[in-house]
Amino acid sequence: MRTFEKTHPWISFMLDLRKASHKLWMQLGEAQSKCQHISGVPLMPATAKELYKIFLAKGALATAAIEGNTLTEEEVKKHLDGELKLPPSKEYLKQEVSNIIDACNSIGKEIINAETTDLTTDKIKQYNSWILKDLPLGEDVEPGVVRKHSVGVGTYRGAPAEDCEFLVEKLCEWLNKDFKSPNDDEIIIYGLLKAIVCHVYIAWIHPFGDGNGRTARLLEFEILLSSGVPAPSAQLLSNHYNQTRTEYYRNLDASHKSGGDIFPFIMYAIQGFIDGLVGQLELIQEQQLHVHWMDYIHFIFSNKDSATDIRRRRLVVDLSGLDDHVIPSKARHISPIIAEAYASLTEKTLTRDINALIGLGLIVKTSKGLIANKNLMRAFLPPKRKII
Repeated sequence: MRTFEKTHPWISFMLDLRKASHKLWMQLGEAQSKCQHISGVPLMPATAKELYKIFLAKGALATAAIEGNTLTEEEVKKHLDGELKLPPSKEYLKQEVSNIIDACNSIGKEIINAETTDLTTDKIKQYNSWILKDLPLGEDVEPGVVRKHSVGVGTYRGAPAEDCEFLVEKLCEWLNKDFKSPNDDEIIIYGLLKAIVCHVYIAWIHPFGDGNGRTARLLEFEILLSSGVPAPSAQLLSNHYNQTRTEYYRNLDASHKSGGDIFPFIMYAIQGFIDGLVGQLELIQEQQLHVHWMDYIHFIFSNKDSATDIRRRRLVVDLSGLDDHVIPSKARHISPIIAEAYASLTEKTLTRDINALIGLGLIVKTSKGLIANKNLMRAFLPPKRKII
């Protein structure tokens, strides 16, 4: 009998899916459906690149923030653009995030070229070495090397050091064998289960002297990506854990105190993943709406090239870039181009242009002011009854 079997009996490498609730299976199906929807959405190249950058920044920051990194999302975005400058005392914060970003990009390239996506002990060690690269570490911590001493988080102690190498190998063997999808239609479902289970087991084993949480979340990202989850969506679990940090630690703690029942943690993780997918879909839909709206404006003004038509088209285009209503008298100041176009024109001309655009259905006037009538593009939204 190995030591961990006495000290950590919940590390059993078992997950009886017959005990999974119907709600969990419904959530997994919903998550897979939303992932497939996102991966099949056409986007403008610039928009797709920007969305990838946004969620890479969120995911990288979340993975580091749980461990105490204090950079903001805006600072991480600046770092991605090569514009972030920090004082020497905070450079390590940037290095932590850089390590995660570089690791995510490397994993993405490896998955494209890999013949197999099976987990190995060497791969897990490599991820830990990537995470800890060039960071200040304790004397007994060596990046990518399984620990030889006891470690813990709070009151929780990791598995016995003498068993860690064995446990990581056993984990890889189990995940590679028992989490294969029975058919191509359920790859994302089993990938989600595999990713979350891997995360929990790395947290239970705690095989490294440092960076165990970040390594677990990086493995989660790799498994999701290799299972067909879109790259921006593969960052969502890390973001969920960071945004609900108290619940994250509570569910993780309960998973071993319950004797190894990880279904509550899986349910918590999947619900957060779905919520994140909903947010991504809303963002994507807004981007698509904007593109179609711009096309519609140009369609309305096609073959109309008079100075008046050009001015009116520019006015509705610039109004479309605003999120709030504009008071009619302030419309001439919404952008430098519009200000220049109306600089020598009277208020009557502006009013006439506004009325013409209202007549075309391109803008609407409410008690709050003027706003682009983008709702024209929401052709298939179900009608909603007004609640009085």
